[in-house]
Amino acid sequence: MSQPSVLFVCLGNICRSPLAEAALRAEAVAAGLAVSIDSAGTGGWHAGDPPDPRAVAEAARHGIDISGYRARQVRREDFQRFSTIYALDQQNLRDLRRIQPKGFMGRPIAGPSARLSLLMDLVPGREGTAVIDPYGGTAEDFATTWEDVTLAAREIVTRLRR
Repeated sequence: MSQPSVLFVCLGNICRSPLAEAALRAEAVAAGLAVSIDSAGTGGWHAGDPPDPRAVAEAARHGIDISGYRARQVRREDFQRFSTIYALDQQNLRDLRRIQPKGFMGRPIAGPSARLSLLMDLVPGREGTAVIDPYGGTAEDFATTWEDVTLAAREIVTRLRR
C-alpha cells in the first residue's frame, strides 16, 4: 500500500490550511505515521508568501515552527498527487470540484484521483461546518482555528491507523 498523502485547501493558504498542515504533521509524528502532507489555496494572490504572522504565532504556541511554509495555489496535478484533499469550507470544496480534472462526460479522470472532502466532516457533530477563517479576526480566532484543525488531524490519524 502506498503512503497516504493529504492536501489541505483554503482560500489564500496563509491561515487555515497551513495550520491544518502543521497540526496533521505534529499528530502524525506523535503517532509514528508516515504521511505526505501539504497545503494550498484556491486563490493565488498570496503565492510565495509566508503564513500570516498570527498563524505563525499560534503554531509556535504549540511548539511548531511554520515560518518556513510558503503559500501556493492548488494545481491540477494535486488531484493525482494526493490521496485525499480536504477543503476547509464549503466554497473551497465547490471550487475544488470545479477545477478537478474531468474525463469523459465530466466524470473525474481515470486512474489515481484524490478523494475530496470537507475537513470538519471528520469531526463528529461538526459535519458540514467550516473551519473558521481567522484572517480578519483576532488571535483568539486563530486559536479557535487551531482547535478545529487539531480535532480533525487527530481524526485523520485515527482513521489512518485502522
